[in-house]
Amino acid sequence: MKKEMLSTLDKEVPNINLGLEQKYKEENKKEFAKSKEPLNPETIQPVVNELPTPSGWRILVLPFTPKEKTSGGIIIAQESLDRLRIATNCGYVLKIGPLAYHDQKRYPTGPWCKIGDWVIFARYAGSRLPIEGGEVRILNDDEVLGTISNPESVLHYI
Repeated sequence: MKKEMLSTLDKEVPNINLGLEQKYKEENKKEFAKSKEPLNPETIQPVVNELPTPSGWRILVLPFTPKEKTSGGIIIAQESLDRLRIATNCGYVLKIGPLAYHDQKRYPTGPWCKIGDWVIFARYAGSRLPIEGGEVRILNDDEVLGTISNPESVLHYI
């Protein structure tokens, strides 16, 4: 009789659902579905042709996106990251308008930048254009202040 009882108990073991574990799994799925890679020069290349072509003397720039985690392991709040993206002063040149840097009187030494350069511009310069996964900026050719090889070498304060 005991053997029969044990075998039925083994078959009828209820599935234990821990509320917190289930909630954690649901939140994790939501976060995974919500999270998208931030735009950077490597991930945006396939969609560059779909972005607007700057007209005249304008330049299309992808603003620098800071890392979400510091080298010390501190995770930066999303609000701070958004504020930093808006106020950034570095960007990656995606496209250049047909008349940019063609005025020989203003640019006797030639263009100040080319496609693929990291440039520095004024903090709130240009027109911000929201796109999926971030934003791009359209700058005038004379708003470029300089070029740099690594945008992380310029300090970005939160």
